[in-house]
Amino acid sequence: MSESLESPWQQTSLLPLVAPPKVSADQLLILDTETTGLDPEVDQVLEVGAILFSVPQRAVLAQLSFLLPVEANAAEPLNGIRAGATQAPQPWQPSLQLLQQFASCAQLAVAHNAAFDRQWFGHGALPDLPLPWLCTMEDIHWPADRLLRPRPSVRDLALAYGVPVWAAHRALTDCIYLAQVFERCDQLEQLIAEGREPRHLYRAQVSYDERHLAREAGFRWNDPVHGAWSRRLSERQLEALKLPFNVVPVAS
Repeated sequence: MSESLESPWQQTSLLPLVAPPKVSADQLLILDTETTGLDPEVDQVLEVGAILFSVPQRAVLAQLSFLLPVEANAAEPLNGIRAGATQAPQPWQPSLQLLQQFASCAQLAVAHNAAFDRQWFGHGALPDLPLPWLCTMEDIHWPADRLLRPRPSVRDLALAYGVPVWAAHRALTDCIYLAQVFERCDQLEQLIAEGREPRHLYRAQVSYDERHLAREAGFRWNDPVHGAWSRRLSERQLEALKLPFNVVPVAS
């Protein structure tokens, strides 16, 4: 990164994102990131979207989107963000401070594919985010009447709740989709509580010819168990799925 891009960051001192220790999750910090690649050790976050959402009110309280300066973006074909746009004058440093304020008002961080977004905090420009996380793709068992597949895409989730889908792969857009799904979700408190239940890793006992059954049930091949179809599930999810094959727990 050039000196002109480095020096503003070097002059900024950010405290860790700190939230008060609360058990309930009355307010959510909905997050999404756009990045230059998949590896936090070598790639960078170039956009952050965030929404502070009230569960009891079913309402967006505040929202934020900003770019972080990068010299190149190998993922431009996916997210459509030109590196030059990230280098234009913009208040990205105050935006990071505002993100801290959002986090201080929330009890739970929420993202679709949270495992991806979570790993970027504490790397590069983004400070640590010491909040528990909930994944709307992995952790929540969406109502059966929504006819969603296990591990639905954010697009399919939005459409299932009647939320218009007008764009993809920009951080705030995906946050808005989740917020509008939550606004329409009568059982939101229950889904959040169930989504926070402990999860165990299970391996599917399927033959090669039956592998489609595991895939359709949201199990992944080689991830995280090498040479097997596996998925993390709560006991409630395992019972609700009524899997057409046996599973065995995997020691963590």
